[in-house]
Amino acid sequence: MTAVLAPVALASWLASSGAYAVQRRRPWLGDLFAMLGVLAGVAFLASLWVSLGRPPLRTLGETRWWYAVTVPLLGIVIGWRFQTRVLAIPSCLMGALFAAINLAHPENMDKTLMPALQSPWFVPHVVVYMLAYSALGLSCFVAIARALVAWRQRRPLDKDDTDLPHRLVLIGFPLLTLGLAFGAFWAKEAWGHYWSWDPKETWALLTWGAYLIYLHTHVRHALRPKVHLGLLVLGFAVLTGCWFGVNLMPTAQESVHTYTRAE
Repeated sequence: MTAVLAPVALASWLASSGAYAVQRRRPWLGDLFAMLGVLAGVAFLASLWVSLGRPPLRTLGETRWWYAVTVPLLGIVIGWRFQTRVLAIPSCLMGALFAAINLAHPENMDKTLMPALQSPWFVPHVVVYMLAYSALGLSCFVAIARALVAWRQRRPLDKDDTDLPHRLVLIGFPLLTLGLAFGAFWAKEAWGHYWSWDPKETWALLTWGAYLIYLHTHVRHALRPKVHLGLLVLGFAVLTGCWFGVNLMPTAQESVHTYTRAE
């Protein structure tokens, strides 16, 4: 059953994207497929949790599944809350992309947790970060999409183009801050200190700082829309480096976060 749920989630999100594109005036069919994909993804994660005997949050592959589920879910919630489907296709395509990456490159699943992960802070730390990454990833995706639309229409970017990406940052940044705080509490319990300038910790702080700079410049300075959207793309590039890139660096071998790598 577990092996079937992942392809069902992927197919549902692809079908949802197609339904949203074809039935713009009647989005209920896209909502149905999107929610079916989320339910299949949640069921898949739950079955992994049971079969592994631990929260499926250890490897990069497992966290990618959480990301694949939370992005479409965030798109659905925002769509229902604000009565807009502007995030529907991007969120479902991002969920499908991460699901496809996992299906193409499955991670080894170890049933044990190293002592550092046997902490009550483990699950909230990672889940909150996945929600933050989902909101900030959508912000970047929408920023790029708005820039491409403006380029195709041969018009300059305006303030309306920056409104939705900015609102997504206002959702993601508090979650990013909360995840950073949870990580510090977890580090105190696991290793005896809140901060050790570990490569992963350093990049997490850089990511938080990148979005703090964006918010500061947005409030204190009148940015041109092009610069505004460019900062969002740059911020997500730093976030991607924190999530994936830091594991490829030589210093990662000495990191206390090496458990995030595939076994």
